[in-house]
Amino acid sequence: MRCYAYIVRRLVVFLIERGSDVLSATETDLIAYRTARTEHQRQPVDDATWRREAAVLNALFSWLVEQGRMRRRPFRVPRRGSPLGGAPRKEMQIRHLTLPQYQYWRDVGMGGHRPGAEVDPGFRGWAPHRHRAAVELALLTGMRKQEWSTLLLPELGEGWRRPADPVDLAVQACAKYRRRRVVYVPVAALRMQDVYLLLERPDLVRRSARALATRRADLFVVDRIDHEAGRVHGVLDGARRVFAMQAMGPALRRITVRETDGGLEALAVFLGHGGLMLGPSSWDRIRLDAWRRTQRHAVDDPGAPVLPPRPWRFHDLRHTFCLQLLKYLTRVALGRGARQESRLPSLPEHVAFNPLLVVQRRMGHASPSTTYLYLRYLEDPLNYVDEAFRQWAEHEDASYADIATRALEAADAAQG
Repeated sequence: MRCYAYIVRRLVVFLIERGSDVLSATETDLIAYRTARTEHQRQPVDDATWRREAAVLNALFSWLVEQGRMRRRPFRVPRRGSPLGGAPRKEMQIRHLTLPQYQYWRDVGMGGHRPGAEVDPGFRGWAPHRHRAAVELALLTGMRKQEWSTLLLPELGEGWRRPADPVDLAVQACAKYRRRRVVYVPVAALRMQDVYLLLERPDLVRRSARALATRRADLFVVDRIDHEAGRVHGVLDGARRVFAMQAMGPALRRITVRETDGGLEALAVFLGHGGLMLGPSSWDRIRLDAWRRTQRHAVDDPGAPVLPPRPWRFHDLRHTFCLQLLKYLTRVALGRGARQESRLPSLPEHVAFNPLLVVQRRMGHASPSTTYLYLRYLEDPLNYVDEAFRQWAEHEDASYADIATRALEAADAAQG
């Protein structure tokens, strides 16, 4: 809501400078505002940012019409595209991390380590084990931020998982478009969760028990967890309720707690101040703090990886997961095809082993065309450029005359 308020405030300031206001705004005013935001200001916003702002302003004017404050919206509504004339939607932006980049972000940025892997005693980050566990879970599962950040402890196997076992969990209410899919959580991701659950989370729970007790009436207090059916039973608003965990949305998950010997404890995996689930804005603050930390250390660290010009996003980990899985499955499929040159694959084999279809199912993409966009990133074209021109560049800053002299000497030696 704060972000939405700033979007509206910027428009209000712009309209005041033009001698107008929100209720008197015309389509010409809004076109001028769009041009100012996307072209004329010192740092123009990109297409994605403007589309988001246009959606907020469209909702604002629609609400004003519904409330009777305006007779109609001050702009024409096209059949397709943004009502405020946003730029056409561009192809999905795919940003992925290399292994050194990911490790630097996870350990130096999120975990507070120094580039040499030693612990930094001056690091004042909060719960570094939680931060590292979060990015490891995001990378190794390919989940979106709203999916992994809202997980509950039973979904990661608390109460029924053996230490050496992976986990399959269903996401739906927290998934994009509420499209259900099954997510595989490997043991490597769960091991880092176990470290956080053992070293940091108990202290967060202990410090927040009293605060949660004062909010008991507003919470969903769980008193029974049915692991086999994936359901939780408890009391919400004074009534007995039963919910399937995959059908619980983010708002309900944030207020879900259970009774323990030490008091109330949130069922969320990742806890923040007050003992409840960390929200999206808190995760964004953590991410940006980690990005600034990696930038500071990379200046004096000769072994630091190349950093991109813009901060990493949690969604970049999802892109990295998709790309790495697609690379691996493509190699497997090529090997399988080489062994089966004598026959064509059957339709079930094609569906079961086709890398694009497998990754599409894992990512929860609505169409294979979305997964297809990752194909162009299977190999880094810059590596091809390096290899193609390696011999051309191996002159050690020699001039053309030096190179020609060496060539003549080599030719004379060959003739002699």
